[in-house]
Amino acid sequence: MPESTQQHAVAVPIAADRAERQQRRLRWAQGVLLLFHVTGFLGLAFSGSEEFFLRFMPLTLLLTLGLLLSFQPRRTAAFWSFCAVIALMGFFVEVVGVRTGLLFGQYEYGASLGIKWLDVPLIIGVNWVIVTYSAGVLATYLPVPGFVRAIAAALLMVGLDICIEPVAVRYDFWNWQYDVIPLLNFKGWFVVSLIFQVYFNRVEFTKRNALAPFVYLIQLLFFFGLSMLL
Repeated sequence: MPESTQQHAVAVPIAADRAERQQRRLRWAQGVLLLFHVTGFLGLAFSGSEEFFLRFMPLTLLLTLGLLLSFQPRRTAAFWSFCAVIALMGFFVEVVGVRTGLLFGQYEYGASLGIKWLDVPLIIGVNWVIVTYSAGVLATYLPVPGFVRAIAAALLMVGLDICIEPVAVRYDFWNWQYDVIPLLNFKGWFVVSLIFQVYFNRVEFTKRNALAPFVYLIQLLFFFGLSMLL
């Protein structure tokens, strides 16, 4: 047998084994996220002990981010810089929003999202990374120009925020002046999300992640389901 044929014969089962291991990792990660979100959903919706389950919200966000990033191929310096920039920009956008009311309207954060700095929970930067990254990856499947993909990803982010807002108010994530969610909030979210998505498109790193569609979907279903029960 020629040497090239032998090498090909060896490479095929190795590649198949690698793909199988990746699928097992993916199923495991999906199972863990499903367990956390279903437990949180049932606890918040039906347990009568909401405060106990709200304590785990920051942990769930950190776990989600960790698993999501573990499926990023080739985690280069450019990729890590993207995550850091989005986390910092997301956090300070919220600081400006809370302090001025110009970006999203008049609101303030409650106690449910954990430790605050400058009146904004530190974990909020993590949330911006999760939502920006997962929506951006989803939009890459669209066969359209880059700016159109950025608009589509921004709309995905706004759609998720629409589901989050009623739940956030109910469980003291944040509160709006006069208990009214202003239209400015969704306009501001779209503008900020679009800027983040344009940046996502410009940074050079592999924009594929097997777990990203599941992360976006499970968050959407989690908040949509809770909002339907309010």
